[in-house]
Amino acid sequence: MKEVFNINFHNHEYEHCHEDECGCHEHHHEHKSHGGCSCGHCHHEHEENHKVLFWRLGISSVLLVFLVLLTGHIKVPFSVEMPFFIELACFLVPFFIAGYDILCGAIKNILHGELLDEEFLMAIATIGALAIGEYPEATFVMIFYQIGEFFSDYASEKTRDSVTKLMDISPEFATIKENGEFKQVRPESVKIGTLIYVKPGERIPLDGVIVEGNSALDTSALTGESLPQEVCVQSEVYSGSINLNSLICIRTSKEYKDSAVSKILELVEQSESKKSRSENFITKFARVYTPCVVGFALALAIIPSLVQMFTGLALNDDQIGTLLIWKNWIHRALIFLVVSCPCALVISVPLSFFVGIGESAKRGILVKGSNYLESLSKAKICVFDKTGTLTKGSFIVDKILKVGTENSELEILEIAAACESASTHPISISIVDEFKKRVGNSSSVLKNISDVKERAGFGVCATVEGKKVACGNKKLMDEENVEISDFNLTDKNSGTIVYISVDGKLLGAIIVKDQVKAETKKALLDLKNSGISKNVMLTGDKEEIALEVSKDLVLDQIFAELLPQNKVEAVEKLLSELGTSKNRGKLVFCGDGINDAPVLTRADIGVAMGSLGSDAAIEASDIVIMDDNIAKIPLAIKIAKSTNKIAKENIGISLGVKIAVLVLGALGIANMWLAIFADVGVCVLATLNAIRAGKVK
Repeated sequence: MKEVFNINFHNHEYEHCHEDECGCHEHHHEHKSHGGCSCGHCHHEHEENHKVLFWRLGISSVLLVFLVLLTGHIKVPFSVEMPFFIELACFLVPFFIAGYDILCGAIKNILHGELLDEEFLMAIATIGALAIGEYPEATFVMIFYQIGEFFSDYASEKTRDSVTKLMDISPEFATIKENGEFKQVRPESVKIGTLIYVKPGERIPLDGVIVEGNSALDTSALTGESLPQEVCVQSEVYSGSINLNSLICIRTSKEYKDSAVSKILELVEQSESKKSRSENFITKFARVYTPCVVGFALALAIIPSLVQMFTGLALNDDQIGTLLIWKNWIHRALIFLVVSCPCALVISVPLSFFVGIGESAKRGILVKGSNYLESLSKAKICVFDKTGTLTKGSFIVDKILKVGTENSELEILEIAAACESASTHPISISIVDEFKKRVGNSSSVLKNISDVKERAGFGVCATVEGKKVACGNKKLMDEENVEISDFNLTDKNSGTIVYISVDGKLLGAIIVKDQVKAETKKALLDLKNSGISKNVMLTGDKEEIALEVSKDLVLDQIFAELLPQNKVEAVEKLLSELGTSKNRGKLVFCGDGINDAPVLTRADIGVAMGSLGSDAAIEASDIVIMDDNIAKIPLAIKIAKSTNKIAKENIGISLGVKIAVLVLGALGIANMWLAIFADVGVCVLATLNAIRAGKVK
């Protein structure tokens, strides 16, 4: 409770920082007893600090009980009377054993001009209690405060450790071969195109493509999926995955700074800076609340005492009565000081969101900040791109139609594959794959390809063997002045039609089909059950295809034949339905991240599906689903709602108890024991409650 909950991850770009003697980077070295460093040395140091504090609390507690009995605060046969200065000296021993670090911290804060934090307030409250002769009470408050610190520290650190272990996916080395010998090097030093070798049990250090070997990978740290993923030659693999079975050789496709593991760590580290409205409220509230309560405590100590003195209400109107008056109201003011510590709020609310983000990461859902998790809990409209989100996105060629008899189906397919070979669109990939399947995987498409121009929402144009080839939809053919009206294609085709023209003359068409994912229907139904009022599909395909895809799905509205800019317009229309209130429902857009960056940015919450390798998706989106499992969207909403609910519970519990004890303290009903419960006890309860955040089935 000595700091707002915080976490830092190692900076793995070694050239930008220097390591200290523990192997932990400089900016991690100055952390408090429960700071954010996750290295082994500092974790061991934290454990040692906990052991020392445990013994300190044990010794001071035993001494306190003994002194309470010895000095007669609780009468026993061996109780003795002793002068107040000896009694004070005796109680100072357990007091300083339990709280010397709190007192030192308060002095340090004062020297740095930092007042009104909980260390300062606790030091003033306990020293004040000693000054008015409440020695057992002052010592007990310090011990109980430290016990609360111990438990909340322990709970926070356990949560931090679990997330740190989850994010501890950075490989320590990459294995390359030099002069016939294997050599381990830093992943940061490996260039694109280098061959690296990964043994069973080792983590893949960089993204790449397997060029030798077959194996199974544990990708749970990246995607949240527990089942191993089978990989072979030509399989794309991501850093952070664990090789399970046999030696594989990988040709790297990205540098370490651009690899999947680096992106994940960066996203999780940056997520802390984007705070929710609840966290911002607590931060602003604590800045105003604590000084106000401290000022009120001073007023409570002084004003009633002066009123009683000058109105003749002092006991017997003598010196002893006056001292009792001041002691009574100072005691009440000290209770105010103890209760005023806002630690339960400033710890438990950020911790709730951090746990929620960590739980999401365990399930393969990366949330860029607690503000997005909070917004997701208010989701009312879910908008989906069709291809790659609701459907598999892996098209298959259904038919090849030709004009006349001059060219065969294979020749038409070959020309189309050559034109489409430079594109990464799923339709383009399906055409290239179909050609390779027909002629053999060892064959390649035509190599003499130039002037490739891909137009989103239209298709691809290229020069192939000196001829101008266009592959795309009817809009592209119209722009290229290609006549297709005589081509016998009816609107009853439920697949996507790709027209192929050469030098302005229609050659034929390829019909490709997509398939709805097996989990899509259940996921959309789960969204409805979780409070989503409207499921909407956006697609660039013609309306007949959209209707074919949606006939068995729980969709409320469909927008078809959209260009990328039309998708933004559709989202704008849906946003207007939600209104302009700050507390309105939120719109979530889910896309594959390839051509959806403008819509991901415009939506209240942009969710990129299966976009681990897509830079554009990670940049534009607020939440990244590490695989392409649409069922994780309703799961993310459940986690968000659970997290937001617990954060609000902690705010309600903390404020409710504090306000009640403040009132009781002002009336002289609450004592110091109840005050410390209102501070430390509630903080422990709120911290334990925060650990439940995001725990959903």
